[in-house]
Amino acid sequence: MSHSCLVVDDSRTVRKLARRILEAADYRVSEAEDGAKALESCRAALPDGVLLDWNMPVMNGIEFLRALRAEFGPDRPVVLFCTTETEMRFITEALEAGAQEYIMKPFDADILLGKFAEAGLA
Repeated sequence: MSHSCLVVDDSRTVRKLARRILEAADYRVSEAEDGAKALESCRAALPDGVLLDWNMPVMNGIEFLRALRAEFGPDRPVVLFCTTETEMRFITEALEAGAQEYIMKPFDADILLGKFAEAGLA
């Protein structure tokens, strides 16, 4: 059975790249360009995984993550933070807010699929 993944990023290019990688690995992919739209999407159909950007308009990644965890609990969906922020405090904040994994941009298929597999989505 294939997993569903919501790709949340304000960059259309990043969303397209992630979609290509994930669909090639048999994921069902949906997209959102900000945290508010992502939350609406999760309320309509909770995905198995979320690839989440940090810096976005309307509602950023960490705000979305806190709202997601408050509404749906600590474990589902698996959240993989994906950002250009390299400082340890960002990584710590993301993990404390409920992200399971963390990857840096730019990413490739091996990194993205490897991290989802480590988090239990393979």
